[in-house]
Amino acid sequence: MFQATGAASPPPAHEAKNSSGGSTVQRSKSFSLKAQVKEICTACQKTVYPMERLVADKFVFHNSCFCCKHCHTKLSLGSYAALHGEFFCKPHFQQLFKSKGNYDEGFGRKQHKELWVHKEVESGTKSA
Repeated sequence: MFQATGAASPPPAHEAKNSSGGSTVQRSKSFSLKAQVKEICTACQKTVYPMERLVADKFVFHNSCFCCKHCHTKLSLGSYAALHGEFFCKPHFQQLFKSKGNYDEGFGRKQHKELWVHKEVESGTKSA
């Protein structure tokens, strides 16, 4: 009843014949099965997916994890200030560090002028 008559129909455009007569499917060159490198949020240590990814000072965050260390207000790329890998909103950054006149003192580190005094004392004793 349904018998094939004549020549077979040509293969669809997305298939190509190989030398053995079988057909193969050509895949897109941009498709890759390589494992994607998982990025980890600096704040919560969980996986960051591309739609929620935010990079500030070479640190990767979720949008919701990028917050001021002092008041925990959500930050944006235009409203933050960073010092020694810690992020603050601009008002708290000014309040905590600029008013003291020394950024290191706000973090409990030695002031640079103390380091210079020690170097001057050491060089003075060696030359004498």
